Amino acid sequence: MTVRTRFAPSPTGLLHIGSARTALFNYLFARHHGGEFLLRIEDTDRERSTEAATTVILEGLEWLGITPDHPPVFQSTRMARHAEVARQMLERGCAYRCYCTPEELRQMREQALAEGRSPRYDGRWRDRDPAEAPPGVPPAIRLKAPREGDTVVEDLVQGTVRVANAELDDMIILRSDGTPTYNHSVVVDDHDMEISHVIRGDDHLTNTFRQVQIYQAMGWDLPRFAHIPLIHGADGAKLSKRHGAVSALEFREQGYLPEALCNYLLRLGWGHGDAEVIDRAEAIRLFDLDGVGRAPSRMDYAKLTNLNGIYIRHADDERLTRKVLQRLAHRTDLALGSQAAGRIRALMPPLKQRAKTLVELADAAAFLAKPLPLPMEPKAASLLTPEARLMLRDVATAIAATDFTPSSIDAALRAFADASGRKLGQVAQPLRAALTGSTASPGIDATLAALGREEALARLAAVT
Repeated sequence: MTVRTRFAPSPTGLLHIGSARTALFNYLFARHHGGEFLLRIEDTDRERSTEAATTVILEGLEWLGITPDHPPVFQSTRMARHAEVARQMLERGCAYRCYCTPEELRQMREQALAEGRSPRYDGRWRDRDPAEAPPGVPPAIRLKAPREGDTVVEDLVQGTVRVANAELDDMIILRSDGTPTYNHSVVVDDHDMEISHVIRGDDHLTNTFRQVQIYQAMGWDLPRFAHIPLIHGADGAKLSKRHGAVSALEFREQGYLPEALCNYLLRLGWGHGDAEVIDRAEAIRLFDLDGVGRAPSRMDYAKLTNLNGIYIRHADDERLTRKVLQRLAHRTDLALGSQAAGRIRALMPPLKQRAKTLVELADAAAFLAKPLPLPMEPKAASLLTPEARLMLRDVATAIAATDFTPSSIDAALRAFADASGRKLGQVAQPLRAALTGSTASPGIDATLAALGREEALARLAAVT
């Protein structure tokens, strides 16, 4: 059997982080088993589905590196096929036409609620002669669901789950206006796409029982199902905006690397020993559904941020430089050009050691592109006393005589501190303030070398 999985989002909003994890699990499972990963856009809800939401989903998946093996299937293009199968079910005797009016259905619902029963369709047209149909009422097509026994799903995550068929009514598969319903469309599409494994959130479990009945009515082989527990906030409540970012592209804007987010999502509900940092190749090698737990996962933003810092520290300097320049491009207080880019590139190795997000990294690098006179943070300005400014004139003379490599600058600063009877920190802190406008930066020798002789001396001259 060829493993074929699918991710099937509805384009009615953002790519939620829980949906992104579902896509990732489907992708990894298919890759692990040498199969195919497919994408289906379930856009049959024409009132809520938007082209903008589709674009966001595709962009989010591309950013995360979750790429399907074939172009996406748009469910709205397959409605004729869904209707065809509904008619086949009529011919097989496993579906029937229902001529209930909206008013009858409303009364049926109200009576059931008044009697303390679940509001289910009572099957009044199940065995009735269509010749009795009222004139002018277009029929819906309903599944003739089994009434005895149970519908059982052997779920690869949840284990054996079942529901009494008496609890399920004869659901509509084709509405009276000729449009298919969600559960019917999903089954037809999964069958036609030869999906072997349906991996999705456990909020779909109730749909699965109904979908299984459609498979059985058509005599189709069932896919294997795996229902993954949802992601909750730290307080155990359903993850929402009040907990923090909830969409994939929000995390991109907040400065997370896609490989860090994927690594975090992988470990959110799936485990393999004590391994925490798992790259894509290793994830494909290790991932299988037996590692997925049954309990809901809790989003830990601090843990994600720490993991992101690990990935930043190991990321390629050239790539990080490009990302920092992209993030700084909108700022009007910077002079971005080849010189600034070169400085950022030169200082990237120590800069990335301190940053946990690309936002922090860009903020830390911004001083390298600031034109003179530098804006000063209050603490930095307080370090530039008249005495410190005089000292910096002599420091400028000392470092100007070097070849402006970090090692030669370090040696010159240490020699200056010794000769002037100062501790190195008493020299370095005012020097850092003059060069960066702040009290924090990578090592002062590396900072000076990245700025270069001309720019460093110009910044010192501006404060002395």
